[in-house]
Amino acid sequence: MSLEPTLPDAWAHLRRHTAARIALGRTGGSVPTGAQLAFALDHALARDAVHAPFDAGALADTLSSLHPDPLVLHSAAPDRATYLQRPDLGRRLSDESAARISALTLALPPDLVVLVSDGLSALAAQRQAAPLLGALLPHLRAAGFVLAPLCVVHHARVALMDEVGALLRARLALMLLGERPGLGTPDSLGAYLVFGPAASRTNADRNCVSNIRPAGLAPELAAEKLFALLTAASTLKLSGIALKEPALAIAATARADPALFPASK
Repeated sequence: MSLEPTLPDAWAHLRRHTAARIALGRTGGSVPTGAQLAFALDHALARDAVHAPFDAGALADTLSSLHPDPLVLHSAAPDRATYLQRPDLGRRLSDESAARISALTLALPPDLVVLVSDGLSALAAQRQAAPLLGALLPHLRAAGFVLAPLCVVHHARVALMDEVGALLRARLALMLLGERPGLGTPDSLGAYLVFGPAASRTNADRNCVSNIRPAGLAPELAAEKLFALLTAASTLKLSGIALKEPALAIAATARADPALFPASK
């Protein structure tokens, strides 16, 4: 019995423009073996990313060169399995971590607190957080932002930034955490920001910049986008669905000529 040849796809030339699974060719009525094996590998990498352990201490040591004395905190989820099954526990701090944050004495109320967590991909946090913050923090310091200590948090969900921001009385909170892995994207970082963090905040009050990784939105470009969003949120005192592209333009004008817009602080 002879094997059927692998037939090329007429759209094969389009593959150089995207990482999507298009124009794979076919063998009979099936995809070629190589494409099937590549799919299985990407599926395994995505599963591994969800369950991979998070070395928060090592990441905090790396980030300490960008901002001194990061805090290593824990959500109320005691372990990875609980975190995946109980999203509600990932949205609040453990009692010990809440007490540590409440006991902090800061010279000035911070404009911004930045949190980093494993989320659904520790790999994303460990690979992308340092390059992103290395590009973003100099912009924020040059713009006069008062920064709270960096917080590296085990097993956090997005909304945990509201509790931390409220405890620190920060004007803004920014959460960086691993996104749900996709096939071919096991290390994608998401960034969420909110003005006036509080327990009452919802997803509608947050802005998101996603797919931060070298093969997606490069960390340097993501830093520029986040800086624009953070400065606009600070200037206009809003975030979420109210902070759209026209608002970014207004805030940019305000920064260029403060006389045209009242100071945000």
